[in-house]
Amino acid sequence: MKPRCNRSARVVAVVVLLLVSGAAPAQEYVAPRLPGTQLPDLNGIWQALNEANYDLERHLARHSMALRDGPHGPLPAVATLRLGAVGAVPPGLGVVEGGPIPYTDAGLAKKQENQREWLDRDPEIKCYLPGVPRATYLPHPFQIFQSGDVALFTYQFAGAVREVHMTDPGPPPVDSWMGQSVGRWEGDTLVIEVTGQNDQTWFDRSGNHHSDQLKVTERYTRVGPDHLHYEALIEDPVTFTRPWKISMPLYRRMEPDARLLDFRCVEFVEELMFGELRRKPLER
Repeated sequence: MKPRCNRSARVVAVVVLLLVSGAAPAQEYVAPRLPGTQLPDLNGIWQALNEANYDLERHLARHSMALRDGPHGPLPAVATLRLGAVGAVPPGLGVVEGGPIPYTDAGLAKKQENQREWLDRDPEIKCYLPGVPRATYLPHPFQIFQSGDVALFTYQFAGAVREVHMTDPGPPPVDSWMGQSVGRWEGDTLVIEVTGQNDQTWFDRSGNHHSDQLKVTERYTRVGPDHLHYEALIEDPVTFTRPWKISMPLYRRMEPDARLLDFRCVEFVEELMFGELRRKPLER
């Protein structure tokens, strides 16, 4: 009996030692290389799975911001109430690092005004191009096409596209909805600086906004076979008191024959934007 007891004691001691010392740490993930290069392969269809497009900050479930009287009467409030749970905002843990978004007093006042006027102001509702970083975490997939010296991002929402210049072409000639993207590699991380965006895009459906002085520095790092880690540093001295950052995982779409589909959202918003101009308005 003694030898059996001794063996049991030794087994227990080894197990405890392994647990305490972490004798078998997980190996750091090494991304597969793009064929013919030493660059990590980021090709694929990716999507965020979070509530950031509703509100970047931590938030509780609530009614949609459309619960108010709009410029055309109380219809937005009534219509949203009749949607029930479909018209609600799901709760979210938030993706902003280090606390709330650091608005200036004027920036915060404009955000609150945007919230009150959400139905008439949110560019997503009107099918305008989403801008960066919002394009990344809309509830639609996007695709990265990557070769040795080229990266192209295509988005399902509104057919948005942006080319990432791996050689800096100089300042953007004009402001635009998606801005100008200039990329570089820092180790296995693709870093993209986005400038030249107009001041019309929002960060989410909660009225979070920026000026035309916005600079976004994105970081894409492959951290697993089917995961990217995404970060975006937001800088805008007109709207914010300091730079701030969001981060989130992005997941590979795994369905057989996964692809981006058509979401030509313009046809869905014509009645909302121009319906009042009809000679005979549609019955609601």
